[in-house]
Amino acid sequence: MNVLYRPLLLASLALLASCGRNPEVVFTASENETYRPDYHFTPASGWMNDPNGMFYLDGEYHLFFQHYPDTTVWGPMHWGHAVSKDLVSWEELPIAIFPDSLGYIFSGSAVVDRENSSGLGTKENPPIVAIYTYHDAEGEKSGSNDFQTQGIAFSTDRGRTWTKYAENPVLPNPGIRDFRDPKVTQILNSDGSKEWIMTLAVQDHVQFYSSPDLKNWSKIGAFGQNFGAHGGVWECPDLLKMQTPSGEDKWVLLLSINPGGPQKGSATQYFIGDFDGGIFTPDDKMIRWIDYGPDNYAGVTWANLPQKDKRTLFIGWMSNWLYGQVVPTKSWRSAMTVPRELSLIDVDGVLLLKSAPVEELEKLRQAAIEVDESSKLPSQAVELEAELDGSDAFALTLSNELGEKLVITKEAGLVSIDRTNAGKSDFQEDFAAAHAAPMSWKAENLRIFLDASSVELFVNDGELVMTSLVFPNSPWKTVEFQQGVKEGRIFPLKK
Repeated sequence: MNVLYRPLLLASLALLASCGRNPEVVFTASENETYRPDYHFTPASGWMNDPNGMFYLDGEYHLFFQHYPDTTVWGPMHWGHAVSKDLVSWEELPIAIFPDSLGYIFSGSAVVDRENSSGLGTKENPPIVAIYTYHDAEGEKSGSNDFQTQGIAFSTDRGRTWTKYAENPVLPNPGIRDFRDPKVTQILNSDGSKEWIMTLAVQDHVQFYSSPDLKNWSKIGAFGQNFGAHGGVWECPDLLKMQTPSGEDKWVLLLSINPGGPQKGSATQYFIGDFDGGIFTPDDKMIRWIDYGPDNYAGVTWANLPQKDKRTLFIGWMSNWLYGQVVPTKSWRSAMTVPRELSLIDVDGVLLLKSAPVEELEKLRQAAIEVDESSKLPSQAVELEAELDGSDAFALTLSNELGEKLVITKEAGLVSIDRTNAGKSDFQEDFAAAHAAPMSWKAENLRIFLDASSVELFVNDGELVMTSLVFPNSPWKTVEFQQGVKEGRIFPLKK
């Protein structure tokens, strides 16, 4: 099927029903500054990287993030803060946690301490407790190895203001240079007791700690020195209890690594196995990646989701440390991926982690445009949805009037995104490249989310995912499905 979309750059968006199945589409230029996304979260200004401390409470999803408000490159880390009622529209709030005499505020997590085990709130008003890494920059410069420690802060007003614990740090450093990114969850033991479990990144592995009160921690285990990818330092772990399609309980351990990802630079791997008493036992030694594109890193999941919502919700930093500080944006740097729902799937007897766009993203959809040879792409913010024809191969190309193009294909068991000629790339030598991922099973459908400077490809609704930044010198105007598409739709997306 050969389908071309050629929208016009005019002043407003109009979908005119009088044109029937293929209404006239008038292209709307974004009102944002160049390359700022229309529907992905970005800070109003300054630098952003890892998502941190995500939790749900009283109808709000909280997203904290590594933030340096003074410039658009990495610097003394703060926790920025945003909230959303629907995972789609985000309101940026004042900075939540600032550096202090103990150091910068590096990555971490947050939990709702419903039973007030920490004693930092009350049973009537339980605290939210943030657990983060203190990074002592002066200690690092002096050559010491104990410059990273773990501290906590708490909030009793729905995360709006935070008080640091007077006796920080709660977990001193035993003399290890990379000792960071605590992800805490509460688990229910077989005897009915509860305990807080911290998963901490420690150079080339993780360590597990246990606490009854979020303040006193004991090491109970370690994992990873002989498993997985080790091209760089391990970072931003997350330990998740999930169910297989057959209903069996499994534990999934997310580990980000920089460098050493499948596309160079940073990426997030995961392990599937069992966890008991501080011991994580993987099912195998297979290396698995949550996203095979170059631009999804340090992703973690939301805590305290309502019991009726049995989803595991995830978001990642949509960039790569190879070039994150030099991409061609002006007043801000970096966006988050779209939020995703994680689940386990069985592919030919092998468990894999599926990563699907959250259903709330469908709220962004405007009237669908059915695909045929006269269809047009209405703006820089769209979702493409396609059913494939059974051939297990596909090819499509996005292009603009400048001759720039982004090519997405599957052939010979490899899914690829080629951004070699997709616009600006001279800011970093490795950026202009084609990235491929193995997919031995059949591709049946595609969902592709386009925004001002990104493409997120979900094959079979997330059985394989690739996220890639792109910086075309003019928004994409033409999309051509060259192979494999049986039918498709275009959804203009608008907040």
